[in-house]
Amino acid sequence: MHQNPTKSFVCVLPFGPVMKNALISIALCAVFMPATAQKVALSGVMGSKGLLVIDGAAPKLLAAGETHAGVKLISASGDQAVLEIGGKRANLRVGDAPVSLGGGAGAGGGNKITLPVSSGGHFMANGSVNGRAIQFMVDTGATAVALGINDAQRLGIDVQKGIPVRMNTANGVAQGWRVVLNSVRIGEVEIYDVEAVVGPNMPFALLGNSFLSRFTMNRNSDTMILERRY
Repeated sequence: MHQNPTKSFVCVLPFGPVMKNALISIALCAVFMPATAQKVALSGVMGSKGLLVIDGAAPKLLAAGETHAGVKLISASGDQAVLEIGGKRANLRVGDAPVSLGGGAGAGGGNKITLPVSSGGHFMANGSVNGRAIQFMVDTGATAVALGINDAQRLGIDVQKGIPVRMNTANGVAQGWRVVLNSVRIGEVEIYDVEAVVGPNMPFALLGNSFLSRFTMNRNSDTMILERRY
């Protein structure tokens, strides 16, 4: 057996009469890759193809459905792409820092979120939408995740592609848009295809029931625990 820090090789050579015949002499070799995370960045999108940089190697152009180095391109459009590795998905945008895939935490593979209560009595969460950071306030009375228009623009959401809606606010009726977010991530938990509403600006994004309904919720005076149902 030969070992190095990145691969282990096990080679089994046939013995006996088989070894006497060079034409049918074979070596059966298995390569075992370690379960380490891969760093993946999106360097460009060409139509429906994504140009990926995996572990710092030369960029590789993949079409939807193609796999390279264990990373599968699910879809690509605009300046974003959805990848899958080990059955887990992540959303990347051109120019974002490389993400870790395949190692569990970086691939959105968690099932539990624990949130402490803030000094104001609310449950706050630092998370991301479509791979970009945002702060949420948990709102069990909101039917969907809610974003202010400024946050939506910063996150790269094209509200004009959403469905126009009218929203009742403290200041009266306002224009809003119903959209679907590619992903919402809190800690190690990432949920895909989450319905959201974009409307007037707010101090925080609201983590509503389009996200919360996918979890069982337990809370006491100072902690909220969300455990993923599906």
